[in-house]
Amino acid sequence: MVLSKECISPRISSLVLSLIFLIACSDPLEKQSDLKEATQQPTEIPVDKIQNKISKPQDKPADAIGQNKPPASSTRTTTSDITTPIQDPNIGKPKGGKLIQLFRDPPTMDPHLTTDNISGRLVNEVFGGLVTLGLDLNVTPDLAERIEVSADGLRYTFHLRKDATFHNGKPVTSEDVRWSLERVADPETQSPVAAQYLSDIVGVSEKLKGQATTISGLRTPDEYTVILTIDQPKAYFLSKLTYPTAFVLDRENLENYGVDWLRQPNGTGPFKLAEYQVGELLRLARNENYHLGPANIDEVEFLLAGGNAMLMYENDEIHVTGVGLADLERVLDPNEPLNAEIITAPTLFSVGYIGMNVNEPPFDDPSFRRALNLAIDRDTIASVVLEGSNIPAKTIIPPGFPSHSPNVIGYRYDPVKAHELITESKYGNDLDNLPRITLSISGSFGANVPLALEVILQAWKDTLGIEVEIQQTEWATFLQDLHNRRYQMFQLGWAADYADPENFLDILFHSESENNHTNYSNPEVDRLLLQARVEPNQETRFTLYNQIEQMILDEAPWVLLWNSGETYALIKPEVKGYELTAMTIPKYRYVYFEQN
Repeated sequence: MVLSKECISPRISSLVLSLIFLIACSDPLEKQSDLKEATQQPTEIPVDKIQNKISKPQDKPADAIGQNKPPASSTRTTTSDITTPIQDPNIGKPKGGKLIQLFRDPPTMDPHLTTDNISGRLVNEVFGGLVTLGLDLNVTPDLAERIEVSADGLRYTFHLRKDATFHNGKPVTSEDVRWSLERVADPETQSPVAAQYLSDIVGVSEKLKGQATTISGLRTPDEYTVILTIDQPKAYFLSKLTYPTAFVLDRENLENYGVDWLRQPNGTGPFKLAEYQVGELLRLARNENYHLGPANIDEVEFLLAGGNAMLMYENDEIHVTGVGLADLERVLDPNEPLNAEIITAPTLFSVGYIGMNVNEPPFDDPSFRRALNLAIDRDTIASVVLEGSNIPAKTIIPPGFPSHSPNVIGYRYDPVKAHELITESKYGNDLDNLPRITLSISGSFGANVPLALEVILQAWKDTLGIEVEIQQTEWATFLQDLHNRRYQMFQLGWAADYADPENFLDILFHSESENNHTNYSNPEVDRLLLQARVEPNQETRFTLYNQIEQMILDEAPWVLLWNSGETYALIKPEVKGYELTAMTIPKYRYVYFEQN
């Protein structure tokens, strides 16, 4: 998922770690409001597990504490079944209450158009698909109660739950799944991520291109069975189906309400959309008939009008908030009353970067791009400017993520070598007449440029004599232009959607990927990526990805910036079961209020 500017380049004076993960662009349900100052942002600090020294994950065994590595995908080579866990985790938990958080308006509530974490947080609660991610980030059945995978890894048979219904009580059938997949693959839907998440299914690519009217690899032999055939065995296929692109919609809901269906969505998730006042309030109410067991709390209320999150938390107006640098020293003081409510988290599986369109001068010269990487003292910026809140990124794959290797070599600060490379480039003889360079970032007109970015631009000017202009664009428009590859240079970030290196290296750098926003193209990298997709041996596969990653780094389509550092949140002591996760998953149904 793409990360917003607030996550990858926080301001020193008022950092709230608002992690807005986006994958591409989407049309807003309503015009999205301008980005607020960092102190006004809703905050989510996704992590896999919470460190034992501060707080144990609620309702987790002690031996599960501190594990930050996600489960790697594994290729199935024999017929196997995946079944729904029998026990409802909410049995015996107290019921009732309303959780309140600061949030912002979602760009969309249509799962098939969802590309960002703000929309995704809500969509994951209102809708669902065949499979989902559990709190442990493993794939688990949702609308399907059992999944059979053929011996050759090409055919997936989903047996639907007969107790799964839409919010209005209508049973979910295989026809609903079929229609939903056909809708998202319809070119008229204009899903920006359908190809990315569903093109492994035979016939999806053809339908997206208008070459077919139906998905040939989709069959529904009876009312409660769905069979999907994919083009090659792939370890990560089920993980892709956990993304909202594959969620199931109610055809009658869309046809009866037309363009207004999103105001009254009839989903299958643990919560219903009960109220939405744009720019003011969004309220979710518990789905009493949820097939995996109803939520503990009655409602989740999202405040959309903005405000100072820390002040609102201290005034008991909200139950959860992030902790910015301005408040961190105070909150970490053992004598501070809030210290008892702080939770610390390990790093995210994410990377921040500056992307360069390799087809546009002067970024069409690899030496020029390498020089920009070598001219930045990331270590000093991270420790002094960012005060340790971020870690210098050395590689594309973040530390702790499957396939990450210390043998993959990134760029260290070397101003002398940077100057040599810029001189050797085809622009080196006339640096005074370089093509104009514009760095596009998200933000409202006139907003402050993040201090860390200002330091980077000054380093390029002092070391290389290169001047870069900043252009700020409102977030929704920024994403649309990014998706259309209109930028010469842009600042962004990426966070994992699922625990597989394909989600970084293939999605972002294959020459035909919709998310290859830099236009990077290397036939050998493409060939190795295709080989890695279907390699059954995990060690061999990860070795391939290490080779691919090194090749990409050597050609430098990105200027690597940061990995997320240690982050902090405050959660009211009466709130239990609120898990901070490394990826966007349906999680509010696990929350409950401790009774006095």
